[in-house]
Amino acid sequence: MSNAYSEDVSTAVLRRMKEGGFDFASIHPIEFYATFPDEGTARAAAGQFRGESLNAQVHEREEGGWHLELSRLMFATYDGIDEFEQDFAKVVRPLGGEFEGWGVKQRVRKLNA
Repeated sequence: MSNAYSEDVSTAVLRRMKEGGFDFASIHPIEFYATFPDEGTARAAAGQFRGESLNAQVHEREEGGWHLELSRLMFATYDGIDEFEQDFAKVVRPLGGEFEGWGVKQRVRKLNA
């Protein structure tokens, strides 16, 4: 990866995924997370991504507010994730939400003992 991204969180996560044997040649559901002050704004944000997402889940947080998890099928690339993060934040912020990051589920390969 380019040195231009050396301090970026996404770059560090992608590097750890590579070290863990992640299959970058396949499409995966990448989850993007945001929190909102109320259910209505969380659902309004989720609705902005119809047709683009695999799944959108809204649920109440124990500490208050509402959580949106939006899964999108895509390749796990820095540019693809960065572009969708920016699009997601453009919807989330005007609705009073806060972008919290992204993640992907990965099977951990067994280490030789």
